[in-house]
Amino acid sequence: MVKTKKKINLIPRDISWLSFNARVLQEAADSSIPIRERLKFLGIFSNNLDEFFRVRVAALKRMMKYGAKSVMHVEESPQKILDNIQLVVLQQQGEFNRIWEQILAEMHKENIHLITEKQLDANQKQFVNDFFDEQVRSNVIPLMIESIPSLPYIREKSIYLAIIMSKKDSAYKRKYSLIEVPARVVSRFVLLPSRADKGHYIILLEDVIRFCLPRIFAYFGYDKYTAHVIKVTKDAEYDLDYDEPITFSEKIEKGIKNRRKGKPVRLIYDKEIDAALLEYLIRKMGLTKRDHLIPGGRIHNFRHFMDFPKAVFPELPQKVKPFIHPQLKNVARVTDVVLQNDVLLHFPYHSFDPVIDMLREAAIDPDVISIKITAYRLAQRSKVINALVNAVRNGKAVTVMLELRARFDEENNLRWKELLEEEGVKVLLGYPNEKVHAKACLIKKRSGKRIIHYGFVSTGNINEQTAKIYCDASLLTANRNIMADVNRIFAYLEKPKVGIRDLKMCKTLVVAPSYMRRQLISLINSEIKNATLGRKTGIQLKLNSLSDEILIQKLYEAAQAGVEIQMIVRGIFCAKTDNKRFRKNIHAVSIVDEFLEHARFMVFHNNGNPKVYISSADWMVRNLDHRVEAACPILDPALKQEIIDIIQIQLRDNVKARLLTNDLSNDFVQNKSKPLRSQQEIFSYLIGKSATKQIKNK
Repeated sequence: MVKTKKKINLIPRDISWLSFNARVLQEAADSSIPIRERLKFLGIFSNNLDEFFRVRVAALKRMMKYGAKSVMHVEESPQKILDNIQLVVLQQQGEFNRIWEQILAEMHKENIHLITEKQLDANQKQFVNDFFDEQVRSNVIPLMIESIPSLPYIREKSIYLAIIMSKKDSAYKRKYSLIEVPARVVSRFVLLPSRADKGHYIILLEDVIRFCLPRIFAYFGYDKYTAHVIKVTKDAEYDLDYDEPITFSEKIEKGIKNRRKGKPVRLIYDKEIDAALLEYLIRKMGLTKRDHLIPGGRIHNFRHFMDFPKAVFPELPQKVKPFIHPQLKNVARVTDVVLQNDVLLHFPYHSFDPVIDMLREAAIDPDVISIKITAYRLAQRSKVINALVNAVRNGKAVTVMLELRARFDEENNLRWKELLEEEGVKVLLGYPNEKVHAKACLIKKRSGKRIIHYGFVSTGNINEQTAKIYCDASLLTANRNIMADVNRIFAYLEKPKVGIRDLKMCKTLVVAPSYMRRQLISLINSEIKNATLGRKTGIQLKLNSLSDEILIQKLYEAAQAGVEIQMIVRGIFCAKTDNKRFRKNIHAVSIVDEFLEHARFMVFHNNGNPKVYISSADWMVRNLDHRVEAACPILDPALKQEIIDIIQIQLRDNVKARLLTNDLSNDFVQNKSKPLRSQQEIFSYLIGKSATKQIKNK
């Protein structure tokens, strides 16, 4: 008889993710935040939800179709989760609409007016007509959907005007059309001439098109037009045929093209849309009433609002201006410092420039033999790539592990692959069932008769653009043990069939998929043992997501043993924090603020001699079992303390921290302590350390 695995008490992953997105929406609702920032959070919320439907909801629908063939991990039946998702999303849509109306009213008070085609004065009408002729008309191609047997390709991430043309004197003469709003090539926000009040007036691109509908369809002779915005979200997954005799990159290219054929999983529409037209569209798209049909307001695709015209708002002071780490300030070469001491950079507080400088130095150093680096998401005009290309031109052997399946960055990475290979870089592309998510660099250099290694291990992408908005950490080091393990990771990436032995030989880094979960369990078990012996214990974790059932169970065991567990988890959080069987309830918070909390830190008390790690991996099945990941120990006592201090600052946040509780209420942390906003406090802490270092140097 086969024993069934006992299910533990978890919050469903997808419901937990929606709770995270609700925290983003809370930021948009916060009237203490400047309007421009609140609009940005509305855009982030919208963009997050788009991706959620493209990936998670689409996967659940595939599970419904294929049943047991699916390997996706879920806590409940797919249909039950989908039903819960629909309920939560509709509730959040209502809250979104309320916040948007509130922001509109506040913009009006600031003399910033977002007006429709029906609110234009004579001067603005002429401006809109001219703007349409000069910039819009050539990009507008109506689709006469009644005259074709099936709907044409509907582009994802675009909005469409669903149009009814009719005669005022007859209810029978009607014609349907769709127009894609060309926000890819024309700004969604059109600044209009001011009026006597000197205020700022803005009209959306779709309303420019609405205003010009009689001109667009003049040929048909209709005299009444109604137009409402719709938006379709499609399944973003694609299948790779590994038996097909083409290269891996060609398979990725083919998969990206097949995304166009993805099945619609959500239709968002203006709730004022004509019922007959809506029914027609639903039927033509192959949707049913069980699918995610989301009524909303007049405006959709709020992701564009992240780029709302800044010129209409007062200039915001820059609260955090990245600064050079004190150990690297005014030095001739970053490399010389790193060869002597470990340097821990915290972005976006510290400047990313030293990372690029170290690569530039390696590119021209006659003693450098080779550079190896992993790349997941790169900046559009990557200075990292520029340094690597120059290294090749200077005779260095350069290897880049380029993960082609970084979701929604596949096309960018394919372009980088082509450029790098043209320059003579050796490009590794990953493997069918395993993404490479570790962030590491290995530079090999001659030093007299010796060969030395140095480089870095990071929690986030090697990307100078996201380093300005993502909170991440990067350890620049020449530690022999750390670099030996980084070398083993690259040996595995270059020859996976034989290199797996190298991966399993890592002694300092904790790596996945080889043994990271096993090592994490061992570290938790050690804390449990210390608790049973009456010693001081503690586990502090900073993660993006926590959903791995095995590790959550192990944390439950630790809480039952009396281990104090404190967590800072930005996104998915499937653990229950309050349980009568726990000797100490788990304390968990999520921080959503100006910068995206992205770093992963782990601290295990270890009976007073803390073990401290930075990591590329979240505690999720995909990271631990299906990705190449690396957690790096922090060995320098001062740097250990630095991470512990930063975690403590975030645990004391009572401005932007929300409690993660069983009921998903997202209540803000409230106490009688002095208000502490952790991102600003961390900046002050690191600036203070920088000032102290400069005084000591003097």
